Amino acid sequence: MYTLDQLRGFVAVAEEGHVGRAATRLQMTQPPLSRQIQRLERSIGIVLFDRTPTGVTLTPAGRVFLDEARRVLHLAAAAPLLARRVAAGTAGTIRIGFTAVSALTVLGHWIAVAAKHLPEVDLVLHEMVTHAQLDAILAGEIEVGLVRQVPQSEVLSSRLAHTDSLVLAAPRGHPLTTLGRPPRLADIAHHDVVTYSPSEAWYFYELVVAAFHRAQLRPRYVQHISQIHTVLAVVNAGLGVALVPRSASALRLQNLTFLEVEDLPDDTVTLHCVWRTTHENPALAALLGHVANEK
Repeated sequence: MYTLDQLRGFVAVAEEGHVGRAATRLQMTQPPLSRQIQRLERSIGIVLFDRTPTGVTLTPAGRVFLDEARRVLHLAAAAPLLARRVAAGTAGTIRIGFTAVSALTVLGHWIAVAAKHLPEVDLVLHEMVTHAQLDAILAGEIEVGLVRQVPQSEVLSSRLAHTDSLVLAAPRGHPLTTLGRPPRLADIAHHDVVTYSPSEAWYFYELVVAAFHRAQLRPRYVQHISQIHTVLAVVNAGLGVALVPRSASALRLQNLTFLEVEDLPDDTVTLHCVWRTTHENPALAALLGHVANEK
């Protein structure tokens, strides 16, 4: 097997076209360099140079080997630097899970922070509902998630990433848009309400049901849908109205309008970032630190 010293000697001789000049460049004498080249040729089983009285020239095989030798030496030189960057958290990969609406708020901020402070860190993004993210974190498939609720767990750490309020999404011209005032939950309960899947979108399902329950109202739920952008599409088609996070109003559709709801409290919708407490990814620690500093 050849060594890096033999590759360096070979590259120097190839570039100088002369063993003596290459030896001077490497600050060594000619005989040890000649022996290095001979051992390298024996190791790989090919002749790399044609020897002439005035110097050496590369054989066809030697020309091919020169490109590969330079690549190997470059990788060898870069490896310690890359390892140091990974250890410091300034290089590497972070796999991030996110919900659809978090892409409109927190995720965009994270991407901007990473681009500014951690340009050599690759972000790999996975859109998932909350329970799928939690399973993926525990399985080691992602490093961090943006989720709606965090279970009590000794193996997970979390912090609040964003708060939001519920607003009403309604088709343009809907009776609730012509009241001349913000609608109340009692007004909404007289109309068809598009809501969320109790299994796939449990967090928003409970949030909406609880809001009407506290007001002692029983609206007509006409659809149960898992993704907020699909809820908006259904409302846009005229099949009802829906309570959605205010950040979803960034998803403008042609037949859609958003209204404040008079008797809904602010900041009832929460988003948390969650990660495995014992993770070993320095880049994740660096990102979480920068995000916390740039809120």
